Amino acid sequence: MNVTLRNLTKRFDATAVVKSVSLDVADGELFFLLGPSGCGKTTLLRMLAGFYQPDDGDILFGDRPMNGVPPNRRNTGMVFQNYALWPHLSVFENVAYGLDVRNIDGTERSRRVEEALAIVRMNDYAARSPTQLSGGQQQRVALARALVIRPDVLLLDEPLSNLDAKLRLEMREEIRRIHRETKLTTIYVTHDQQEALALADRIALMRDGNIEQVGTPLDMYRRPSTPFVTEFLGAAHFIEGNVLAVLDEQRVRINTPLGEMECAAAASVGDRVTCAIRPNDVIALRG
Repeated sequence: MNVTLRNLTKRFDATAVVKSVSLDVADGELFFLLGPSGCGKTTLLRMLAGFYQPDDGDILFGDRPMNGVPPNRRNTGMVFQNYALWPHLSVFENVAYGLDVRNIDGTERSRRVEEALAIVRMNDYAARSPTQLSGGQQQRVALARALVIRPDVLLLDEPLSNLDAKLRLEMREEIRRIHRETKLTTIYVTHDQQEALALADRIALMRDGNIEQVGTPLDMYRRPSTPFVTEFLGAAHFIEGNVLAVLDEQRVRINTPLGEMECAAAASVGDRVTCAIRPNDVIALRG
């Protein structure tokens, strides 16, 4: 299911927290909304889920308009930051909850719960209470509950933020594996640059309610469009200079206080440019 946002705006009182955002998410894509706290990424995700309605703009799932459609009619599965598991229900019953709401019972209910638990590798824990599980196991159960309804779009709201560093690394691989197996259109909110760079097919980096840049992790890391994108995605040193020569469509030679150097830029001779140098691109030469 492809997802389209057109000039989407959300205000709380007089404050616009999402400002005329337009995005296209391809069918089956693992798409990340990345940015610092307060940039509008979670608000955008909640509009996709139907928890908030936009003040302006349009949301489409495929060619179906979603404006005004309540959450229970969007066929989205959502994994919340705190997992939101019912402590009085077993793992099996937690996963089955969405099916119960949809009046799916009997053999079909059991089969689909077992399939979802198999995808997240939690079959052996079906009879346990969520309180008997580790954080990583609870996260898997929350994923299974979202998957069991066979959603058109899977929404993940900072799902790894409550895990320790080791579990986060393990669950990154699990999320990538699950995405490969299910091929679901997945929109994932995070403030963690490493998560986004490691997992995403594409990233939209947000700042103050706007989209700063959209692209693949490699393109955004290697060819950031603004200083904010450069610094947010990793350490960098900035050097200003004047363009001496255009080498090709994407490379120029510039004169800087450190001497002449080549950098990636679409510029003309004489232009003032800023070159960003990543520490990992520096090679030490021993004479």
